[in-house]
Amino acid sequence: MEATIITLPGDGIGVEVVSEGIKVLSVVADIFGHTFAFEEHLIGGRAIDKTGSPLPPATLQACQTADAVLLGAVGGPKWSDPGASVRPEQGLLRLRKGLQLYANLRPIRVYSMLKDASPLRSERLEGVDLIVVRELTGGIYFGERQEATDAVPKAFDTMAYSADEVARIARTAFELAEQRRGKVTSVDKANVLAVSRLWRRIVTEVAQDYPNVALDHMLVDAAAMHLLRRPADFDVLVTGNMFGDILTDEASMLAGSMGMLASASIGDTTSGVYEPIHGSAPDIAGKGVANPLATILSVALLLRLSLNLPQEADAVESAVVASLSAGYRTPDIAGAPGTQTLHRIGTTEMGDRVVAALQASA
Repeated sequence: MEATIITLPGDGIGVEVVSEGIKVLSVVADIFGHTFAFEEHLIGGRAIDKTGSPLPPATLQACQTADAVLLGAVGGPKWSDPGASVRPEQGLLRLRKGLQLYANLRPIRVYSMLKDASPLRSERLEGVDLIVVRELTGGIYFGERQEATDAVPKAFDTMAYSADEVARIARTAFELAEQRRGKVTSVDKANVLAVSRLWRRIVTEVAQDYPNVALDHMLVDAAAMHLLRRPADFDVLVTGNMFGDILTDEASMLAGSMGMLASASIGDTTSGVYEPIHGSAPDIAGKGVANPLATILSVALLLRLSLNLPQEADAVESAVVASLSAGYRTPDIAGAPGTQTLHRIGTTEMGDRVVAALQASA
């Protein structure tokens, strides 16, 4: 097949990890006989520096006509003033809105060979394989807001959802659960928030259309606790924008590092945005030690969900497992000195190992 993939390296380590994602996609194209055209565009801090906008119109237009988008990360100390009128994170929010990507899928899988990398005891990690479905274009990040000023020393952000927005994301979660273990946990704060009471009511109504899927409701504070206490009990979690943002960062500790967690942002079309959940990590940018596996696993999601190439996606995921099984580790997943780590390597070397595993299995 032929496909156009927009690459948005962004800032910091985003440039390094996206390069490895492109490397893997290029090898997949060679092995399986596809043609992937890559077009790089600006987003985030570098886009602000060059154009004054965190999402230039040319970037959004290119993404709207592409088959898929591979994103790195945005932000850094240079643009870290939360009071600035223009910030890198605004580019992400505008991109999601502009592409109507309302569902963010974040799979969390614990690889047996990485149990030592997690701060949790290994027995709590047995059988962990869950996915968080985060609503992406509504909620508190997009609601009405007011910045505080000297004249008006009061600020607010509004969490708002419509019934249709809740039903849409709930259906995404239930359809995923039908393909998995048949369980949805809806996370809210219905004991306090009116918007969460709407959320709970609508999710319960949608559940009636999926009789083979079990539904339970959980308050977000309890969910935060149980993600660490009994993570293997979860299958599909569905929640709002801010809760999902926080819970998935917490859940990254199950896998041992944010450098292991991929994500897909999708809507009603096949095109989507694929990115690691980690940030730009300015403290290690340019040092060649960032973990590219979250980006490479995001490439697998891109192949499966946007390009409808499940065999190719499986091959990439298997190559990641093979590389880890052979003992290759970037610093974030290497564990303490003395653990059974065979090869401590950097960003480019890890990408090379995945490529070698892909080629060996072809």
